[in-house]
Amino acid sequence: MKTFIRLLAIYASLAVIAVTAFTNKPAVSAQTPAPAAAQGACTDEAKGAWYADFMKFRTTDPAKAAEAGKKYLAGCPQEEGDIPTYLKKWIAAYDKGARRGKFQPLLYNDKKYTEALALGKEILAEEPENLRVLIDMGWGSYLAAVALKNESLNADAVNYAKKAIQLLEANKAPESWTPFKSKEETLAYLYNVIGRQAVKSNPTDALKSLIKSVQMETDLKKDPWNYYFIGFSYEGGPYATLSADYKRFAGKDETPESKLALENVNQLIDRIVDAYARAVALAGSDAKYAANKKDWLDALSTWYKYRHNSSDAGMNEMIASVLSKPLPPLPTPITTLPASAPAATPTSGTPGAVGANNAGGSAALPAGAKPATAVTTTTKTTTAPATTTTTKPKPRNNHRRN
Repeated sequence: MKTFIRLLAIYASLAVIAVTAFTNKPAVSAQTPAPAAAQGACTDEAKGAWYADFMKFRTTDPAKAAEAGKKYLAGCPQEEGDIPTYLKKWIAAYDKGARRGKFQPLLYNDKKYTEALALGKEILAEEPENLRVLIDMGWGSYLAAVALKNESLNADAVNYAKKAIQLLEANKAPESWTPFKSKEETLAYLYNVIGRQAVKSNPTDALKSLIKSVQMETDLKKDPWNYYFIGFSYEGGPYATLSADYKRFAGKDETPESKLALENVNQLIDRIVDAYARAVALAGSDAKYAANKKDWLDALSTWYKYRHNSSDAGMNEMIASVLSKPLPPLPTPITTLPASAPAATPTSGTPGAVGANNAGGSAALPAGAKPATAVTTTTKTTTAPATTTTTKPKPRNNHRRN
């Protein structure tokens, strides 16, 4: 709004030039109603009335001033000179400001997503680096994808969010942070949009954005769904890759190389366990998470037992304490075996496999996860026995802001 007012002030400075063009015309009362513009109505009297109305409302009621100015231009389309030039510039500035002023209420209050996003594109066509609109288009496209169940909006949400993040991290700032509270919160939600959209298509990339989004001090840090998606992304991304690679050791004698590979697999399992434990802990006794909490707990139990020789001893204590610890960062590959003996490996049972049938769900969220295929190691590496799966949870969007 401040920018809009500044633009109007700049164009108002041209009014002195415009007014001088009327000094030799008969005076027109400010009370004279502006006649409707019609073909052939470009008379001195009509122009005087329209311009008088424009000047009367220019600072007190810009909408009425714009209406009067548009009548002038419509009634005298061929006229050239200082006045038409000034009116065109003033009205262009007014229309630009009006679009900006209409955009956020249309998006967040009225939730007319299709209309709002179309308006946002119009603004960005003129101002491609309008940070406020880029932020709103990133977040708004995500909200629209969920509300309208339109997955085609996901790519737009990510592209706008990435552009906004680029500007924010270059120390640019919008005129207002609304609907967010701060730069940190804005970045967290934009990273969350990028992460959630990539969970199914590129889980490894999703992890980077999701972890960033919950490392900041915002409400996202308390949303159990985010930790479920982190666990899901570990499974479908780096864990799936390493566990598949580990199969080359199947049926062979254990070697330092196979032990090292197993250490890398195990540290990913530890990340998966940690993420699901956080989802369960944050779900607590909240009724809205009840059904999903059971699924998350089942997944946690599967992975925890797999990591601890089929035992769930200590799992409840871990859930109770996990939120007091920082979220583990993305793991760094282990290149040397630790001095101590390798961690115990399971004697039976493995997590299940990520499959193509996991692609269901809402426009913004995957429908649920199945743990990725793993292999076990005793004296010799072996192939994995039959897989187990977890029940697919229903997608939710509890972090939505309006």
